[in-house]
Amino acid sequence: MKVLKLVYESLVFAYKALVINKVRALLSLLGITIGIFSIISVFTVFDSLQSNIKSEINSLGSNVLFIQKWPWVMGRKIAWWKYFQRPQPTLQEMKEILKRSSTVADATFMYAVQRNVYNGDNYMEDVTIMAVSYDYNKVMPFDLQEGRYFTQGECLGGRNLAIIGADIAKNIFPHSDPVGQQIKIFGRKLDVIGVIKKKGEDIFGNSSDDRVIVPVMFANSLVNPKNINCSIIVISKPYVSVEAMKEELTGIMRSIRKLKPRADNNFTINQTDIINKGFDSLFRIIALVSWIIGGFSLLVGGFGIANIMFVSVKERTNQIGIQKSLGAKKYFILLQFLFEAVFLSIAGGLVGLLIVFLLSYGASSLLGFKLILSLKNIVVGIGVSAFIGIVSGFIPAWSASRLDPVEAIRSNF
Repeated sequence: MKVLKLVYESLVFAYKALVINKVRALLSLLGITIGIFSIISVFTVFDSLQSNIKSEINSLGSNVLFIQKWPWVMGRKIAWWKYFQRPQPTLQEMKEILKRSSTVADATFMYAVQRNVYNGDNYMEDVTIMAVSYDYNKVMPFDLQEGRYFTQGECLGGRNLAIIGADIAKNIFPHSDPVGQQIKIFGRKLDVIGVIKKKGEDIFGNSSDDRVIVPVMFANSLVNPKNINCSIIVISKPYVSVEAMKEELTGIMRSIRKLKPRADNNFTINQTDIINKGFDSLFRIIALVSWIIGGFSLLVGGFGIANIMFVSVKERTNQIGIQKSLGAKKYFILLQFLFEAVFLSIAGGLVGLLIVFLLSYGASSLLGFKLILSLKNIVVGIGVSAFIGIVSGFIPAWSASRLDPVEAIRSNF
């Protein structure tokens, strides 16, 4: 009961401090509000970005590996001259991997080039043309809006066929169904057999809506893949770990390329975990910067809370003396003022969280980018506010608890 009474009285005093000294209290709490707003708004944006980024990365598949010439790098420099002379992965190497591997379920060979796409007077410039082998839709699945995928015979025979993105279908064939009609790429006519379901841009700005997929054997007859960045993409069998598949693939690729035991790999096996780790490091750095920036506002707010509490102690010196003369313990007086400081600080923090919530809701509605003020960030905001209140209010509360009751009652403040 004593604790409840203490909390109640502290709430009453905190409320009176806000009502009686509105301007002083609001200016003092403004620092807490700005500080919490700065920190939690950054965390909210980053959490939402991180969630979207990881969702996009994971859509590639957690059990997928990319055998490539160049390593994926995130925020670090590489000795590019070590990789420049490496050979590109080849279609034949993919076939050898499928023959030798016991961990790979499916594999596909692919590369991309930029070309213009024509249909009579309608055309689109610098469209991404993806040359893929037959099992591409098994390793990197996508949905078709209409039409069909290539048959194995069409891929092996290098038929002049194409599957186009939704935006290309809309721009090149504005008033007709594209399936069964023709487009012109590489100076050659291709029959459209499918349209990819519209998906929109991902978090990285990439989209399948503005690309064309063609059989790799058809593209090989018109471009030289040795001068293009190529990839062999593999997906593991069920219950096979990515680490086990990666280890096996390393041995197979070294064997295919006849590398000596002490020779370095002349290929790289990339995995999506590299991107995740890169973004995690980036977010940690930006989070630290947000704490530093928000920390200055919290520091100012902390001094404001301390100022309010010192004034409050002075104004209630008589009351403190009466309480102590009636038997109030030092800890009771200390906790009374400490709770008051915490409540004042949390009030400022809650205003900051409310602003973050309103802005998140508005941004989600206007920009179409989903921002969510998570429970974790709410707890962090309230926790930081409470901590600032404890730190800022401790010295005033301690000084109040140490007052001599007789001197306090005689005070004429």
